[in-house]
Amino acid sequence: MSEPAPISAPPAPSKGKVFLRRLTSTAILWSIVLGAMFSGSKILSNGVFLIIMLVLAGVGLIEFYGLVEKRNLVCFKKWGIFSGLLLMLGTFLHFSGILGIAGTPARVNDFETTFLILFVLGLCIRQFVSKTNTAGILAISTTLFGLMYVPWLLNFIQKIYFFPGHEGQGKFYVLYFILVTKFSDSGAYAVGSLIGKHKMIPRVSPGKTWEGFGGAIVVSTLASVAFSYFARSKMPEMTFVNAIILGVILSISAVIGDLIESIFKREAGVKDSGSFFPGIGGILDLLDSLLFNAPLMYLYLRHVIMNPAFQA
Repeated sequence: MSEPAPISAPPAPSKGKVFLRRLTSTAILWSIVLGAMFSGSKILSNGVFLIIMLVLAGVGLIEFYGLVEKRNLVCFKKWGIFSGLLLMLGTFLHFSGILGIAGTPARVNDFETTFLILFVLGLCIRQFVSKTNTAGILAISTTLFGLMYVPWLLNFIQKIYFFPGHEGQGKFYVLYFILVTKFSDSGAYAVGSLIGKHKMIPRVSPGKTWEGFGGAIVVSTLASVAFSYFARSKMPEMTFVNAIILGVILSISAVIGDLIESIFKREAGVKDSGSFFPGIGGILDLLDSLLFNAPLMYLYLRHVIMNPAFQA
């Protein structure tokens, strides 16, 4: 009696199909987010914005701590997720005026500093009461890094959105920074898939090429210049020079952010951080290029674009 023929694995989707899935998932998600932001209703836009930020931070932390656990490392997962959501909510309450206080950058920075001090103290107390974990330094370190990597970096999007002194203008800078970052991702993927031959760091990400890196910079910078031109009435401080500089900075940082997450996934032995989005993977796969771009965008916005010393 002959043995049954082995079932062959389904063929891997082509690069074109993968790119289309990524583009579709990204477009749907950010269309919902930006549609709410520009709805004209402050309650709706702020409410949906907060929900999206909490979901991204919460699921992002779940995925990150999941990678930590796959690496057989210890962390205080529940404490980290709860604290991350509390950090996002606290920043929102400061900026939105619900607490009845002025949400200036200095006040919010003081809140974050105090929060991080209490978070580290809480981690130490959590280790005190742990009866099974003997790797306190490791657990505290991984939990703290998760908070800093996901919600703390993500929190800079709120700082851009609620940038003080420019009511309603912050959402255009959020749209700008997301658009430029995602054009960097698309440029890197498209150019790398078409003509990419020279690997960047194959031990970290075999698919990344120097040609794709160049495509990311060119496409991102062109998107930056084009958006700043068509939105100049809403972003008058965004000059041509600022658009060029930010296009280059954000494109380079986006590629680096992608590579950083690739390190985590490779060490954990997984291809994607999750399966939340078809063609993209998990929340961290969606956010990897945005996480480090958010603070860079905020700092450039605060110290250059909105700085009177740099305005003509």
